[in-house]
Amino acid sequence: MKKIVIFLSLLYYAFGVSTVSKSFRQHSDPIISYCTRLTVKPTELEEKITNDTINNDNWFVMLGAPEVLQLGKNFIQLIGAKKALDIGTYTGASAAAWATAMPSDGKVLSMDVSHASLDSIGKPLINQYSDIEKKIDFRLGPALETLDNLINNGESGKWDFCFIDADKVNYKNYYIKCVQLLRSGGVIMVDNALWGGSVVRDQWQSLDTRIIAETNEYISQDNSTNSALINVGDGLHLAFKK
Repeated sequence: MKKIVIFLSLLYYAFGVSTVSKSFRQHSDPIISYCTRLTVKPTELEEKITNDTINNDNWFVMLGAPEVLQLGKNFIQLIGAKKALDIGTYTGASAAAWATAMPSDGKVLSMDVSHASLDSIGKPLINQYSDIEKKIDFRLGPALETLDNLINNGESGKWDFCFIDADKVNYKNYYIKCVQLLRSGGVIMVDNALWGGSVVRDQWQSLDTRIIAETNEYISQDNSTNSALINVGDGLHLAFKK
């Protein structure tokens, strides 16, 4: 019995007590399945995009976790958001989720350097829902350039919600610009903030991991926002602009 306790203790300290995983990934944590089953309420369009991405795209792991998208929709409705920045389009799942949660006059500006997956998977589906399609502006090109253009055009303080889920090397830069663009009371969601748990495992400190960890530290110390780092999906850092 003592050996079993020691063995379990070693597992505890080696791998931690928390599973960090998107709900659609294979995992053995019943808590993730339980929470997802009770809270995620996707629309028909959201389910189609998620399923088609998982079944037809080799990079489906980049897909925003349904539980993260649900939380974002909840925040959008809570704060009455009408203008959202979506950094990292991929197949359009996150943009469609934000547009779904917004009123008819809502606007989602979704940014990415490639529309290959969007054009092959998400766009044909989104085009079938005119009420959602009309709210989304898919912008092709570097997100930093798009954000700078918004700032230069006097858009600072005029946006309500921001979702950051793109190249990790620019995470901190995206966050800084989003803070400037958001109004007081606006919400920023930084996805992949735990990066599979690697942010606390020194042996797995890749460049992306180090930048994500640095961004988490920066957000934590940013006096312009209040924040919460939570274990949802692949980790989510929430920032609320003061």
